Amino acid sequence: MPRGTPPKRPALYAEETLIRAILSGAYPPGSSLPPERELAERMGVTRPTLREVLGRLERDGWLTIHHGKPTLINDFWTSGGLNVVSGVVRYAHTLPPDFVPNLLELRLHISPIYARAAIERSAEKVAAFLEGYGLLDDTPRDFADFDWRLHHLLTAVSGNPIYTLILNGFGGFYERMARLYFRQAEAREASRSFYKALLAAARRADGPAAERITKNVMRQSLDFWREANEKALERTARSARHVTEVVGR
Repeated sequence: MPRGTPPKRPALYAEETLIRAILSGAYPPGSSLPPERELAERMGVTRPTLREVLGRLERDGWLTIHHGKPTLINDFWTSGGLNVVSGVVRYAHTLPPDFVPNLLELRLHISPIYARAAIERSAEKVAAFLEGYGLLDDTPRDFADFDWRLHHLLTAVSGNPIYTLILNGFGGFYERMARLYFRQAEAREASRSFYKALLAAARRADGPAAERITKNVMRQSLDFWREANEKALERTARSARHVTEVVGR
């Protein structure tokens, strides 16, 4: 763990430093943190500040505190909550290989439900938003922004605020991944068709149709991502082979 003087908000500095250390394997699951005094000195924060941070990390599932004993690092994938996902997104240097496909699979299961609820509760509001899809520039950035705002609206008017909290947990990560996804012309065209079909369902206030339409496009987006990832791996492998061939000459 790097030593240094924390910035103006030492609690945030300490939290980020600890989470990065856990995610990097400096403190793997099953290991323990150094004593409180030593850890506070390493990070350049006061012990009360460190205790506050440790309490927050225990609440979120990163670690377990036993008073009078070392603080243990948890297997956060099995003991953590939504804040662990947010921490992984913000602080991990590299994401686990299956993280994005797993996220898309989650979206496949929940977005049809909140899309149906949104249209059954606020069809006019959803339709008013979707009417702007025809003005989208054919760029990954515009599609990523529109898609994020659409899903945020759908969760917000679904009647279940937990959906919005889940979505917010991914924040800017969602849009970064969406820009990569929408680099594919096929992905932009599929989403354009989705927006058109969902707009028609909203104008009819047809919740079941919205659920069916959303499920189909979410399944398609998962296939697109897997295909794009496979192509990226193939390009990397070809590049590595080329370098090997050049070096071997």
